[in-house]
Amino acid sequence: MSRHRASKVILLLTLFYIGNLALQFLAPSDPAIAPRTAASTWYSLYFTNPGGAAASSLRGGPDAMLAAAIDAASESVDVAAQQINLWSIRDALIEAHQRGLRVRVVTETDYANGPEIQALVLAGISLREDERSPLMHNKFVVIDEEEVWTGSMNLTVNGAYRNNNNLLRIRSTQLAGLYTNEFEEMFVEDRFGALSWPEISPSTVEVGGTQIEVLFSPDTRVGERITALLLGAEKSIYVMAFNLTLDPIADAILRRAGEGIDVQGLFDAGQSQNQGSDVARLAEAGVDIMLDGNPRKMHHKVIIVDERIVITGSYNFSRNAEEKNDENVLIIYSPQLAGQYLQEFLRLREIGS
Repeated sequence: MSRHRASKVILLLTLFYIGNLALQFLAPSDPAIAPRTAASTWYSLYFTNPGGAAASSLRGGPDAMLAAAIDAASESVDVAAQQINLWSIRDALIEAHQRGLRVRVVTETDYANGPEIQALVLAGISLREDERSPLMHNKFVVIDEEEVWTGSMNLTVNGAYRNNNNLLRIRSTQLAGLYTNEFEEMFVEDRFGALSWPEISPSTVEVGGTQIEVLFSPDTRVGERITALLLGAEKSIYVMAFNLTLDPIADAILRRAGEGIDVQGLFDAGQSQNQGSDVARLAEAGVDIMLDGNPRKMHHKVIIVDERIVITGSYNFSRNAEEKNDENVLIIYSPQLAGQYLQEFLRLREIGS
């Protein structure tokens, strides 16, 4: 990273509160939101597109794909969502319940009184709140115990239409079983955060010939696993993250950059100015850092390692995510999927600063 670029990033971090500088770097509108889906049938990947046609109408975004999958469900829908205020998801869940499916929802207490959540309750859908200060920060859905939808996208208008997010659908009964177990730990056993059953190591499944590690926080030592992957990188580390305050991960990024690994980052401009953020520290050390161009939020929690490994999920790279919040993380060994995430990373860097 050039001294000029580093100085620019640091200056933006210092002055960001004056006039919301991100407004200068709005993305051009694309005609529609399209899934970036491989020929393989085991996954589908969707990115939100703030400023696009769907965003202006609040219709046809990634939530429409999830709602259609719920509409096609035949047995059950389990939802662990920090917040729900999308009418599409509310209506799909109520209709599934009315068709006789088992519909269960776990949500964050801070948002449980919202009108869409209360509509689910009035319809007779079973709801569990976490009832504690740390967050139930998950954003996952398990359908028919056959497929999992997860990623960074909250089931909200902002999540689907105004913030940059990813939503990943994986068809796997084995993966769905692991997520169902995590869901029932919260829904049935009322175990959240520090009360969750500890897990020494991540679970691993194979889907379509692809290895996937599954981690739930704070059950598993997610930060240690991510740090190990960064330290084992052979050629590149690309970080697309809402925030970065977990020092071991930042330290690993700095170390690998100093050892000649190609390290590039894209961070939410607003979060990067917060106390405890490691973004300025990376920029000062010469790491190739850019701030996003979305006046709302660049909400991804993604790291791409060696263009073949993708880390994604609800886990912000923070101490709260590591120690307190309920989170889920997937580590996916797929050059094809990594290429799709890399395409989005490069697109957002082009409109960043």
